[in-house]
Amino acid sequence: MHDLIRRTVHRLGLLFGPGTGTRRAGDRRPARTGRHAGDPVRPLPPLPPLPPFPPHRSPYGLHLPLDGAEARLVRPYLAVHEQERTRQRRRRVALVLAADFGIDPDRHVVGAGRAAA
Repeated sequence: MHDLIRRTVHRLGLLFGPGTGTRRAGDRRPARTGRHAGDPVRPLPPLPPLPPFPPHRSPYGLHLPLDGAEARLVRPYLAVHEQERTRQRRRRVALVLAADFGIDPDRHVVGAGRAAA
């Protein structure tokens, strides 16, 4: 890779440098058209009428009522958290009752039968 810096600077200069001036507004070459200076100008044919716009329909004006049971507005991880809190609360109540009344907690704790089996 010879003269890598010089080639990079040259390409950046071509990219960001001033143009050559061949496409400027005051170009001396006349634009070519398909007609001569003395030819009459013909008017364009009229355009066909455009179809009308469809009537405006607001998404808020729908006649169907919203059903709250269809939309699930609870995040699933919050529902799982609430279920776990409920299970924990039942276990605590069972342990407190067992400690206060002298009941054997191994048979009466909620979920203990499933864990032992």
